[in-house]
Amino acid sequence: MQSWLYAIIGLIIGLIIGFFASRYFFKQNLKKNPPINEKMIRAMFMEMGRKPNETQIRRIMKSVTDQYK
Repeated sequence: MQSWLYAIIGLIIGLIIGFFASRYFFKQNLKKNPPINEKMIRAMFMEMGRKPNETQIRRIMKSVTDQYK
């Protein structure tokens, strides 16, 4: 009976540790390899027929990187 209890407790602890570890590594990966960069933002603006200035690009990059902190 006790071995089942230990197995269930160990499984729950392992799931909790695994969740936080995977979340940490996922955030680190997003910081190193962001899903969008300044070149992509410029291309999107050009497709819309607009000429972006640096402040607009920096504002969009800041909002994107703030989401992953």
